[in-house]
Amino acid sequence: MAPSTRPGERRAQPPRPACRAGGEGGFTYVWMLFVVALAGIVLAGAAQVWKTETQRERETELLFVGEQFREAIGSYYENSPSAAKRFPASQEELLADRRFPAVRRHLRRIYLDPMTGRAEWGLIIKPGIGLVGVHSLSTEKPIKRANFHERYAAFAEARNYREWLFVYTPGEAGGTPQPGSPPAAGTGTDPAAGAGALAGADPRPGPASRFGLQSRDRPGTSPLAPSPDAPAAPDPASPFLSDQ
Repeated sequence: MAPSTRPGERRAQPPRPACRAGGEGGFTYVWMLFVVALAGIVLAGAAQVWKTETQRERETELLFVGEQFREAIGSYYENSPSAAKRFPASQEELLADRRFPAVRRHLRRIYLDPMTGRAEWGLIIKPGIGLVGVHSLSTEKPIKRANFHERYAAFAEARNYREWLFVYTPGEAGGTPQPGSPPAAGTGTDPAAGAGALAGADPRPGPASRFGLQSRDRPGTSPLAPSPDAPAAPDPASPFLSDQ
């Protein structure tokens, strides 16, 4: 016989089974884990794409800056005030060439290395001649492996950015003589004759040993401020304009 209830009283309800509530909570938890994992994969992929694109941009900038150094060294050499041309002894001489009554500037400033973010470069020195080029101090592996300017074809085989050598060889384009500079012996209209200053040097950039050069990895910095009366814009054929 069912128990009777008094007027105004509520009959007690039997407890509901807990298995249904527990099943719904478990499904929600698994779904949240799946969403979090998927979001992590998407973000990781996006970060890798961003990193790759950023590195490609820095590579393009490195090609441009390296070409600026190469052209400045060429300008210093080709505009020597005497018939005996010579290379600069340091980066500072590119900023302030005091061989003339009025100081000449072949480089606007010591640019930052796009790969390291510092105004420090490996200096490529040829014994008895001087500073003939620079290279980055980054040991990072390059992404770009093709479509280099023919002058930098060896970059395709570089193991790191330290092997991207920006070297000026007498007779190459980029060292345009300034008005009033005397011609040097052995250069004239025969570029090969001017290459005697770097006799035995391979004109193609590559590891320092290919040039018979000494690469000074101690950083080169300059306290001199940028100058507004710097050389004109870079050579339109500069390799930094090459496709990736």
